[in-house]
Amino acid sequence: MSAKPKIAFQGELGAYSHQACRVARPDHDPVPCRTFEDAIQACRSGETELAMLPVENSTYGRVADIHTLLPRSGLHIIDEAFVRVHINLLGVPGTTIETVERAMSHTVLLGQCRNFLAKHDIHRVTGADTAGSAKIVSETGDPALAALAGDLAAEIYGLDVLARHIEDEGNNTTRFLVMSRAADMSRRGAHGMLTTFVFQTRNIPAALYKAMGGFATNGVNMTKLESYMVGGSFEASQFYADIEGHPEDEGVRLAFEELDYFTDMLEILGTYPRDPRRD
Repeated sequence: MSAKPKIAFQGELGAYSHQACRVARPDHDPVPCRTFEDAIQACRSGETELAMLPVENSTYGRVADIHTLLPRSGLHIIDEAFVRVHINLLGVPGTTIETVERAMSHTVLLGQCRNFLAKHDIHRVTGADTAGSAKIVSETGDPALAALAGDLAAEIYGLDVLARHIEDEGNNTTRFLVMSRAADMSRRGAHGMLTTFVFQTRNIPAALYKAMGGFATNGVNMTKLESYMVGGSFEASQFYADIEGHPEDEGVRLAFEELDYFTDMLEILGTYPRDPRRD
């Protein structure tokens, strides 16, 4: 048994979430989970010390369901991590691109390689996820079937890289959040701090406009603001936000005091160091 601490992620070994674990927590043993909920529960139950969750992608926007899962997770954000999504065409050893007739991957990755697949007349096959598709290609041993995945998947499943970095967009990056059962408010990052929170405005005219005013007047930079529906209602919107700063900073403290006056619910999900790779 390994004495290393563990970190849970959604997907098979070799997924981009697994790569994020290597980048952000190389001293942790990765624990693959079937769903985001399973990864959260593994951390909540104590099976793992941390959980790695993707939150947004530079090409496709926010990851579905994550914003609604985070407030209910019972976990706290303690770090962020960025992974450059390089996509490779992977085949069984000895295969050439000319042999490949079909490529399997998650539907999002298939959509990110349209130009390459069309150029080589390769048909798209939807798989459950990227690393899972690489695993299937390895198990079937069919030279006509390839997978779209990263270098880590090729390494784990013994596949050849037939073509490297075939994505259509040259800057495709996914942002991940490192989650823990305990918040850590003691740190001060060398590149600044970020605070993530969710809130729901009161049902009064211009509530969102007034709630945001405190951040502007106190010089607090808001890097993200997104709305999403809760409870199946078209009227009750909840907001997810990232700001630069720590709740103990004077400007942030005053901005939160003003925000609290115009909200029915306000919950800080985490305060953590700003990753220099976000630049």
